[in-house]
Amino acid sequence: MHADMQDDGLAVDSPYVDLVVEVFSLLADATRVRIVLALRDQELSVNHLADLVEKSPTSVSQHLAKLRWGRVVKTRQDGTRVFYSLVDEHARTLVTQALYQAQHALEDVPPHHRAPVTP
Repeated sequence: MHADMQDDGLAVDSPYVDLVVEVFSLLADATRVRIVLALRDQELSVNHLADLVEKSPTSVSQHLAKLRWGRVVKTRQDGTRVFYSLVDEHARTLVTQALYQAQHALEDVPPHHRAPVTP
């Protein structure tokens, strides 16, 4: 590595590659992607998330447990209620970029490249 290059873990021989694969595997589920999208700008309870992703609270709880294990989401307790939020902006960015890539696969000019419509 050149002396002027910062060691940011992005080298081909990065020790993080196996962990990256685990993150992709963790996010390779439509319900978990929807949970990340729902939590991108707010914290929510299990019941609220269940309503948003149209799954049972039990199913959402199981997905949230896996996302907690993967350090994608964190919890905050308020009395008897538990609220979930993203640990940091990276999962949101990762899912957003994957959605943008999917849009490119389906459309010549995907929505994220279109000029905003002004009233």
